[in-house]
Amino acid sequence: MSAPKPVKTEHPRSEEIFRRATDVLVGGVNSPVRAFRAVGGDPIVVDRAAGARLWDADGNEYIDYVCSWGALILGHAHPKVVEAIAAQARRGTSYGMPTELEVELASKIRAALPSCEKVRFVSSGTEATMSAVRLARAATGRDFIIKFEGCYHGHSDSFLSEAGSGLATLGIAACPGVPQALAALTLNAPYNDAAAVENLFDRHRDEIAAVIVEPVAANMGVVPPAPGFLQKLRDLTTRHGALLIFDEVITGFRICYGGAQTLFGIVPDLTTLGKIIGGGLPVAAYGGRRDLMDRVAPLGPVYQAGTLSGNPLAMSAGIATLDLLAAPGFYESLETRAKRLGDGITAVLRESGISATAPRVGSLLTLFFSGEPVRDYAGAKKCDTRRFASFFRAMLERGVFLAPSQFEALFVSAAHSDADIGRTITAFRESLENTTESL
Repeated sequence: MSAPKPVKTEHPRSEEIFRRATDVLVGGVNSPVRAFRAVGGDPIVVDRAAGARLWDADGNEYIDYVCSWGALILGHAHPKVVEAIAAQARRGTSYGMPTELEVELASKIRAALPSCEKVRFVSSGTEATMSAVRLARAATGRDFIIKFEGCYHGHSDSFLSEAGSGLATLGIAACPGVPQALAALTLNAPYNDAAAVENLFDRHRDEIAAVIVEPVAANMGVVPPAPGFLQKLRDLTTRHGALLIFDEVITGFRICYGGAQTLFGIVPDLTTLGKIIGGGLPVAAYGGRRDLMDRVAPLGPVYQAGTLSGNPLAMSAGIATLDLLAAPGFYESLETRAKRLGDGITAVLRESGISATAPRVGSLLTLFFSGEPVRDYAGAKKCDTRRFASFFRAMLERGVFLAPSQFEALFVSAAHSDADIGRTITAFRESLENTTESL
């Protein structure tokens, strides 16, 4: 496929649609970061997508590195995933009853992540993390949880403090509407600071139910775990009788087939999954040790339910996706693409002399406009968000679509070709020159 043409400077159709949207949708969007508040201007309004490309309502074409926020590791509208969805749709779109499809997808997940001896499907990552924490509290008889500043685990009340992602993008430190009594049960520690976690355990002995962590932080931008950090969390939770929850909503099946827990060799007690396991459809899951999961209704008293949980369309899309990901060489090929992009960006930064870094873990990476490596949320917040906004607009004008926030990841998919990567690096170089001149 040829390189996208330069994006038109006027977008009458998109602007007209967004004007109507602001009248009937809150802020004109259904998720805050889509509003482009952090980067200026109106959002692009997507008309269609295929492979690694998006087209907006005015016919502009973009190389897409948002990929539905990481869900589309195969790219948009992969023929086998579309075929699976269409075939199931002809058989019915929702039953509200058990299907064999649920068993098949759960079995694939357990084979890939042996820590998930049993699985419960839900419809969103927020549901998955919320349910995992409820289960951890019930299993331990304790109320406190530890999370990390800058890690985003969905928008349930327990997680909306120093939560990174959309809150960081909009400058929201804590969310109104969360009762103080509930907020007080969530303890925050700096990411990559095991000593701070140990201190919290010492101060709240026998009160902490669980530590929940993104094993690779990807909601304050991509921040890899420091050597030994995840193992220290495993040791601390075991020692203090708390549970370790890995939020792999982003990293699961993206970093490798077995997720971050396989890559780093750490076995969590509970795992949350999302994004990829439904092939881009609304689905997520939580799973873990059999003795823990058997506490969930109907076997146990921990209640959680959902009419659309295990939806057959999502199950079919997920099965087709995981079958393709399991093919020999898939992740090696994806790593080659991502490495080429990451190395190209690093080389351009070195040539430019601009203070920025581009950390990468597998097919996740972020450009931080910061003069020093980012290892936690405090470091991420020092980034030059004004320069990022200028850079984002320059990339968009060159037909490359990035997440409209300094605090989000860039996702490489199997659909990105060598030509796409090359064009992106060229656009990156030109856009850096553009931002240098404009500031």
